[in-house]
Amino acid sequence: MTFRLLDKPDLRGVGAYTRRSRADRGGGIAVVAPDPGMVAIRDILTRLCTRSGLSSDRLRSTEIDVLPLLDLLAVRQFARRAGVPREEAVLPVVRELARRLSPSDRFITDAELSLGLLRENPPPDVDPARLYAHDLGERREYLTEKWSVLHETSGAQPIPRTLTVRSLRGTPARRAFAELAVRLATASVFAGAHAVDADSSSKGSSPQRNSSDRRGMVTVIGDAVIDHMYVVDEIPGPGAAARGSYQEHPGGKGLTRAVAAARLGLRVRLISVVGDDGAGDRILEYLRSEGVDTELVKVVPHAPTPVTAVIVASTGVASRVGCKDERIRLSAPDLRGHAIASAIAGSEALLLTFEQPAGVLELILAQLRKLPARPLVVAHPAPRLDRPQYLYRHLGVVDYLVGGDKDLEALAMVADGATACGAQTATRLRALGVGTVCALRDFRCAVWSDEVDDRFQPYPTALERSVGAHAAFCAALVYRLLTSRRPAAREDYLWATAAMVATQSVGDVPGAMPLPSEIDRISRLAVHEP
Repeated sequence: MTFRLLDKPDLRGVGAYTRRSRADRGGGIAVVAPDPGMVAIRDILTRLCTRSGLSSDRLRSTEIDVLPLLDLLAVRQFARRAGVPREEAVLPVVRELARRLSPSDRFITDAELSLGLLRENPPPDVDPARLYAHDLGERREYLTEKWSVLHETSGAQPIPRTLTVRSLRGTPARRAFAELAVRLATASVFAGAHAVDADSSSKGSSPQRNSSDRRGMVTVIGDAVIDHMYVVDEIPGPGAAARGSYQEHPGGKGLTRAVAAARLGLRVRLISVVGDDGAGDRILEYLRSEGVDTELVKVVPHAPTPVTAVIVASTGVASRVGCKDERIRLSAPDLRGHAIASAIAGSEALLLTFEQPAGVLELILAQLRKLPARPLVVAHPAPRLDRPQYLYRHLGVVDYLVGGDKDLEALAMVADGATACGAQTATRLRALGVGTVCALRDFRCAVWSDEVDDRFQPYPTALERSVGAHAAFCAALVYRLLTSRRPAAREDYLWATAAMVATQSVGDVPGAMPLPSEIDRISRLAVHEP
């Protein structure tokens, strides 16, 4: 069974990792000095080296308190996916992360814990029976004897000086187990059962999939949060108060678009990030219940799942307050890994919200530019970026840019208070390479493209606005594009606008995403409008 972990640990917010011990300063070797949680994991690992090393049977019978090791995020998720006890999940997780250590650290942890990384394919002149002997002392002696051979066959340069057993037990072992402990305690994992690591057998193959795999697959990249919904008669001003009701629901621009597309019958997967907490588990369960593939939803340990406070007036007008830990984000190693690169290339359509840092967005768009056969790209520019100009050279991959007037103006760098109209903003964006610009406001849609230049008036509505309207429009537009397999025409924009009307609600935002039959019913009402 394979599983996906970050190629490098994310060390932000975990503690002080750059301190050096006095002994290490003298040797000029920088050793990661972990916080108490890291120390606990390191100490457990070093104590498990004795006798025959790490095994599930040892974890069940040992007098060592191994609970911190069993409670690690990567261990818990592997156990849940494989359907095995946590004691049986520890060894495969430790083996996977030990493989990513530097050669010296890898050889030390492999031999001392008896992980067996070289058992099936040992280097010449290396005897696995001795390297993984039942006695720790024997393993250490043989490791020091074969120290140079192991490094030479691994291609390590320069080859470090040969160690004695005594010197091995000092700084080298402390460094190796500290590094392994950090990786174990900070490893972010993707939630799916079948994600493949970049080091798997598929590495080196083209991420492009055949047309039958791509057909109808929609990948959404955006946030997944818990919405705290406060419904009031009207949003209070400064110093004022209002009575209202309160609910909690999964939400976020990425999650809502994924659910909206899934309810229209499309194959959908979400690329997002949540924390390792009850809220994150709730989001994953909700997405799965809606038929959304969560394989590439990353779970970050020791970080809270984002929360957004949404204050909704009885008219549907809303204000938001977002609370997000900076660790809850995609990283460059995530995007460069085979799992996400293959998912993007293997999609027929990509729904992208601009909620990630500008550098991450730039990397996503740059990857799209390099694909020989790009998916259909629908992008939503909110929230506003600090330096949108860094994305300009990549906007040529965006087929449909969908957003509110203010969001589009911010991306086009139209100054606040400027008198530029929507057509001028759209012209700026299309000059940067965007294929079609769709401006949404109050259940209305204005479109500028080579095929359509039109304004679509609203259907009859009871509310002024709806929090989920933009998500429904994007999903409905993608549905029509993948169904018709041609550029969007006037009837497609009318249908997507009807999808916005179908979301009229002041409660559960993704729960308000409509089915095709609901959109069809509202779409027919337009015939009777003056």
